Amino acid sequence: MIKYRNILVVIDPLHDTQAALSRAVFLAQKEDKAKIKALLTIYDFSYEMTSMLSGEEREAMRSGVIEERNVWLNEIIATYQSSGIEIETKVVWNNRLYESVIQEVLDFGHDLVVKATHPHPTLQSIIFTPNDWHILRKCPTPVMMVKEHDWPTKGKIIAAIHAGAEDEDHHKLNQKIAQETKDLSKLLDAEVHIVTAYPSAPVNIAIELPDFDPLKYNKNVMEFHKKALDKFVDEQFEQAVTKHLEEGLPDDVIPEVASQINAEIVILGTSGRSGFSAALIGNTAEHVIDQLDCDLLALKPHNFVSPFEK
Repeated sequence: MIKYRNILVVIDPLHDTQAALSRAVFLAQKEDKAKIKALLTIYDFSYEMTSMLSGEEREAMRSGVIEERNVWLNEIIATYQSSGIEIETKVVWNNRLYESVIQEVLDFGHDLVVKATHPHPTLQSIIFTPNDWHILRKCPTPVMMVKEHDWPTKGKIIAAIHAGAEDEDHHKLNQKIAQETKDLSKLLDAEVHIVTAYPSAPVNIAIELPDFDPLKYNKNVMEFHKKALDKFVDEQFEQAVTKHLEEGLPDDVIPEVASQINAEIVILGTSGRSGFSAALIGNTAEHVIDQLDCDLLALKPHNFVSPFEK
């Protein structure tokens, strides 16, 4: 089984240590004939605002900066020569990193994007959507957000699913998550954990309806999700898996379980929500990412179309 043949790594221009590149090389070494492209996106507004220079002179300055960063990037790549993996380098001038990443995926058919991520201040995340969020929402291929930690042998993978979903799109996304989890667990010889969250009784209902029994409600909801989770695991997994059914919001449950079991990676689906609702609400992948101490692999629904596709 060859899972990832053509990996795109987003290079961090501010650090010599590249966690995303290390992770991509690790994955590529598990494959046969896998290749990596290291993409560095750079931009400096000062070169655009130098009005005393002609367009030709500004272009020459840009070319000089790109060449300088190319040398830096090749020095980093040289440290991975012993890996035996083919690593191509590319430096592009673009003031929107996420656009260059997604365009590269669309132009060259990359089957995985790997990017290191760092915590985002909550207020900043709401007002100025980080590149991570744009890539998670708009990139059509699986996106792996990497944090600084090791992937030990016999590690743990979490598949986060919506077991109680009743619509076809959610079922298909759950199946996609299951398949990715099975493939990655074989590749890494990892232990599989399935996590699903179920909602507790709304407080306002308990207040407004005196006869409402929240304990009975919670028990019924839990049993419904347990039956759905058991059915999903029986249908999708032949190997032994550990199931986690927890009351609460996925945004809280997933990081809690990941921390408890010391997971290496969480695999989940992302809606690709965009526009005003995305700016204010985001989605589970975005809410979870800052709370995780491990990697995140986000998958798109089967019918997802990137807004960058023509």
